[in-house]
Amino acid sequence: MAFRDGFLWGGATAANQFEGAWNVDGKGISVSDLCTNGSLTSPKRITSEIETGTLYPSHEAVDFYHHYEEDIALMAEMGYKCFRLSINWTRIFPTGMEREPNEKGLAFYDKVFDCCRRYDMEPLVTISHYEMPYALVEKYNGWASRECIGYFEHYCEVIFERYQDKVKYWLTFNEINSGMQQMGNILSTSTVKGYSGTVFDFPDDPQTRFQAMHHQFVASAKVVLYAHEHYPDFKMGNMVCCIVSYPYTCKPEDILEAQHQMQYMNWYCSDVQCKGEYPFYAKRIWKENGVSLHMEPGDLETLKKGTVDFYTFSYYSSNCVGAGETAEQGAGNIVGGLRNPYIQVSDWGWGIDASGLRYSLNEIYDRYHLPMMVVENGLGAHDTVEADGRIRDDYRIDYLRQHIEQMKLAVEEDGVDLIGYTPWGCIDLVSASTGEMAKRYGFVYVDKFDDGTGDLSRRRKDSFYWYKKVIKTNGEAL
Repeated sequence: MAFRDGFLWGGATAANQFEGAWNVDGKGISVSDLCTNGSLTSPKRITSEIETGTLYPSHEAVDFYHHYEEDIALMAEMGYKCFRLSINWTRIFPTGMEREPNEKGLAFYDKVFDCCRRYDMEPLVTISHYEMPYALVEKYNGWASRECIGYFEHYCEVIFERYQDKVKYWLTFNEINSGMQQMGNILSTSTVKGYSGTVFDFPDDPQTRFQAMHHQFVASAKVVLYAHEHYPDFKMGNMVCCIVSYPYTCKPEDILEAQHQMQYMNWYCSDVQCKGEYPFYAKRIWKENGVSLHMEPGDLETLKKGTVDFYTFSYYSSNCVGAGETAEQGAGNIVGGLRNPYIQVSDWGWGIDASGLRYSLNEIYDRYHLPMMVVENGLGAHDTVEADGRIRDDYRIDYLRQHIEQMKLAVEEDGVDLIGYTPWGCIDLVSASTGEMAKRYGFVYVDKFDDGTGDLSRRRKDSFYWYKKVIKTNGEAL
């Protein structure tokens, strides 16, 4: 078989898109709780306070908080070996600044992890997945201020101690490289005022974004060091959004631009977390963006020592870059580019390029020689419940089949070290980019709609039964 015994098949979610119960049992306000709904054509808004009569999708999401046993049972029915989820920081520390944690928040994740363990399912926990306590945004401007490092360390120390016997695999920051890009109306990582995109109509400010990312790098390295010292069985990983950029033509200018884009969007962040140092081209990037990075004594030593044990990434699509001024623009996760005329696109305009996943696996493994996991991959699409109650999502099956086939080639033919695969949104959840439910990814359909209605009932899609077969045969029956 291409995939090793014990390969971590599973699925991935994020608390702010999935959990709901936004103000239950002592939870504080997260930056994500201030994001309204939106769509592909109508951007989501981020408000400074909760507006009466406005829909905030994260407030209920799909209510995993009250459905966790049912949802984990569905995952177990598919045969999951691994469930990627995130901890909501404000469930543990409502403002992020408390010394004592919220016991009810800790107890909730105890129940979730215990439920996973009953089914022999390995939790893969993202510590910070596009959210942070809003109180830290108000007081410190979020990760733009160095003070957040200490609060993040305290948060990690508490959850590491509490869950040391229940969680082995940890990821520090989700898609940390999303801060490299000014995102327009798309939600990105918690940097400027809690985000790196436009928040309260803030202009693009590379100095603040790059400084905030440096603080996140230091925070990540510090908690990796702490985990290695106190919990040697822990495996600490990074999480990067894989932005594949092909040259639009074979013009040397396009080749060079594609190389620079890969350096900027992919390798800048992962070099710091995997090699423990800023890459040689960082000075060029800082100069091009007018950035003068401030570092405290000891920061570079911390980065050097606090490197991760394994590499995880999201992969959805690819784009082209180059001087093709008349080329059609394409969309994608975090950043778009020029439309590749040789590949199809999804309902949301993202290029469907399974070969790009094999390319990415080879590039990453060649660069870092670390075990890898694909922790997000999937197709956002409109799903329809037919008259017989069935959801025939062959388009999703086709997408995932193509990508797993390319993973097999990367392992079998190329020799990359791949240890797991957790497709995104294994149960339908709120889209991070648009704040809508209509963009569905899951193997399980949730009766919840863009206007906030729905009874939250769960229903298996055709892809549910297909993925169950894939896992049972360790990827052989596709």
